[in-house]
Amino acid sequence: MDKYTQLVNTSLGKRVAKQVGLPKPVPLKRHVPGAPVVDGKVLVGGAPGGRLATPIAQVLAAAGADVATPLRPDLRAAAAEAGLDASPWTPKASVDHRYAALVFDATGIAGSVQLEELHAFFHPTIRQVKTCGRAIVLGTPPESATKPGERVAQRALEGFTRATGKEIGRGATVQLIYVEPGAEDEIAGTLRFFLSPRSAFVSGQVVRIVGRKEAAGLASDFDWEQPLAGKVALVTGASRGIGAAIASTLARDGAHVVGLDVPALEEDLNAVAAGIGGSALALDITDPDAPRAIAAHLKKEHRGVDVVVHNAGITRDRTLGRMDADRWNAVISVNLSSIERITDALIAGGSRAVLNERGRIVCVSSISGIAGNAGQTNYATSKAGVIGIVNAYAPEVAKRGATINAVAPGFIETQMTAKVPLPIREAGRRMSSLSQGGLPIDVAEAIAWFASPATGGVNGNVVRVCGQSLLGA
Repeated sequence: MDKYTQLVNTSLGKRVAKQVGLPKPVPLKRHVPGAPVVDGKVLVGGAPGGRLATPIAQVLAAAGADVATPLRPDLRAAAAEAGLDASPWTPKASVDHRYAALVFDATGIAGSVQLEELHAFFHPTIRQVKTCGRAIVLGTPPESATKPGERVAQRALEGFTRATGKEIGRGATVQLIYVEPGAEDEIAGTLRFFLSPRSAFVSGQVVRIVGRKEAAGLASDFDWEQPLAGKVALVTGASRGIGAAIASTLARDGAHVVGLDVPALEEDLNAVAAGIGGSALALDITDPDAPRAIAAHLKKEHRGVDVVVHNAGITRDRTLGRMDADRWNAVISVNLSSIERITDALIAGGSRAVLNERGRIVCVSSISGIAGNAGQTNYATSKAGVIGIVNAYAPEVAKRGATINAVAPGFIETQMTAKVPLPIREAGRRMSSLSQGGLPIDVAEAIAWFASPATGGVNGNVVRVCGQSLLGA
């Protein structure tokens, strides 16, 4: 926690912040192994005619959530069918209750007039969300809507959730999950992630879940605490900072992690690998032979790889007019071109394929690749290109049941950002809906969500881990 956040959460600091109108960041609650998915009552509502009431109820029942629903028969029946003893809810009841989460099925909204259902549910409840609580809206992807009016109304949900995320305060977050018709059984991994403290620094995001032609489904005894048990994960740039956090988190979730970094950082890399029971591979990913060497190592030592995290990255900042070709080319080579070449080597067809069936590829982009950043034309270009990789490869990897997605971190508290001048550092921290910087674990948790077998319907997404930064889209 930064010193400002510590200060503003003291008794004196709270009074001063209120009088002066300063940002009041709330210490975020993050995941603790063994803790419940959601701690407190979850209020579930929806527009009439929605198709997700039963899937939502099933996810909440499996998570052991304490649930309340409006008195509408279809919502009550869905909860009962899932085995939930849901308490009844009326708008007047919200005055006396605090909610850990609000979940709303908006798939029944087929026209703009019906958007009033959002107001009817959230108006009496949004101020009753607990500190670090959650508000989640589930809708239909506009491109999947069958009528123009439905497409308009479903697209409107994005404005609603993003604006609500900027209003809700108290460390709470708001998300929109678009669920393609036919993908109703794919929501568990994503809904659980956004309900839980694992998503502490993710807010104002839109995620699309698509149906899979050959959905594998999850076993009834699926281990949510160790979803990657028996899997092999490759993490590039794993020797320190965000990369080390990613490696540790995937190991926590059961994976054997192969950490990769440049030979100059081999000592640090070996220490990370030893600490998580993983293994190390020291090489330069820009070397022309690197893709072949990586593929050969994974095939020989592990018979393939299940999760690939492209995290390695560098900065060589200068304004464009002062940037020499070496700085430009170094950043593009490490941050973008190497990802293309390594991915191509791992998904090569036939017996040469190193990425296992239903594998996961996760790329680390940046908010700079979305909003741009002065002095970082090379970096922003590379990170926008990473988003391009996700867009380009998603249809190809889907053919083999795999997925590719990206996280786009905002201001994250690392050794690198600690060296940024204080005024710029403070601006980076405060210019978000959560008014603080994130931690490496926040990026790692989002990557672990993408890496899970429970997110097979999540493909081609880019999710910002930025506390809903006020910069960019």
